[in-house]
Amino acid sequence: MAAPALARRLGLLDVTLIVMGGIIGSGIFVNPSVVAARAGSAAGALGAWALGGAIALAGAFVYAELGARRPEAGGQYAYLREAFHPGLAFAYAWALLLLIQTGGMAASAMTFARYARELGHVPLSEGLLSALVLALLTLVNALGVRAGAGTQHVLMVLKIAAILTIVVAGLALVMPHAAAAPGLSPSTLPPSSGPAAGFGAAMVPVLFAYGGWQTAAFLGGEVKDAAHTLPRGMVLGVVGVVLLYLAVNVACLRVLGVAGLAATPAPAAALMRAAFGETGARVLAFGVAASTLGFLSQAMLTAPRVYYAMAADGLFFRGIARVNERTHVPVRAVVLQGVAAALVALTGEYGHILDAVVSADWIFFGLSAACVFGLRRADLAAARPAVAGVPFHPFTTLAFIAASAWIVVQSLAHDPKNGAIGLLLMLAAWPVFLLWRRFAPPGPSRP
Repeated sequence: MAAPALARRLGLLDVTLIVMGGIIGSGIFVNPSVVAARAGSAAGALGAWALGGAIALAGAFVYAELGARRPEAGGQYAYLREAFHPGLAFAYAWALLLLIQTGGMAASAMTFARYARELGHVPLSEGLLSALVLALLTLVNALGVRAGAGTQHVLMVLKIAAILTIVVAGLALVMPHAAAAPGLSPSTLPPSSGPAAGFGAAMVPVLFAYGGWQTAAFLGGEVKDAAHTLPRGMVLGVVGVVLLYLAVNVACLRVLGVAGLAATPAPAAALMRAAFGETGARVLAFGVAASTLGFLSQAMLTAPRVYYAMAADGLFFRGIARVNERTHVPVRAVVLQGVAAALVALTGEYGHILDAVVSADWIFFGLSAACVFGLRRADLAAARPAVAGVPFHPFTTLAFIAASAWIVVQSLAHDPKNGAIGLLLMLAAWPVFLLWRRFAPPGPSRP
């Protein structure tokens, strides 16, 4: 009797909403303030968000081709394994579990808990409530990919509604800059070492807010007609997010002005309070909670497929590659991700290296984009059928690789200490990979 395998049950709408859910978290409700402060002007702030959207769209085109060429579970893990070396793929999965995904999930869970306690006066500590939410999402995603995707759809609708409410509120207010703090002017903006340096620093929170489109590729083994559905869903999802992000920033700048936006740590809340009073602020708090929960749900749905693929290659605990016969879900991989994120949320000690997430993430974005060249050569040599490629390749692909390198440099320059911690964690994967490959028993065959 054949071992149970992943089932292809996700369609175009599922993939599109999963892409959007992986990008939109709590960042868009806060980051416009940081970007405005660093950019120093309305044109600079909007330019940063527009450039970030263009980079994200280029990345979506790159990953669309990769997904069409290798529609397998694990996404980036599979691309790096096939194009370069299993050790590099292992380093990516290692960074995902120890730094990128788990740290981001823990921080998002604590953000959700903070808003939930404020809205519902829940008599639990922030860490405990975060862990309980992660446990609930672990259970939902262990029940099956349709259950996880259905939960993601509901939360995605709620977060889109929250963002559109902010946009409508910003456009409905009669007086521009109505909520700006008194006495603020462009001269009160934080000092910058120059427009170029300020714009570069502004791109770090922008790209952090845009990150996440690639996680839909982790589900390549569970998408119907993945070679066509996965690329279309990625592009549609990124385009939708770019439009929403630009609309939010236009609304915030219209109401607060660049100086007021830069000086307001919670610009979305300030805008909603100006439009609808304290009721508007509470509605916004509910929207942030739903948005953060949606990001967590998407992360719990997608990331475990990377650990599943790594275990199927014999590079992780064998049981992580087992698929439940009834739900066709790698339940142990899902539980692993949930437990790891819950432990970090309970300790609350992971925040000091969260700045390393951006540099680590974009290192692997650049490396994954380079996979296009290797996989194209391999597929041409093997006479595989042609797939829809990156528009204007190689220029688009090279531009995305260059943008990835630039973002890594900017993030390391902004926070060299935490960036170095992230790089050391990534380098530590190599000796672990060599030891595991030498001494661990072989894992089950890859499906």
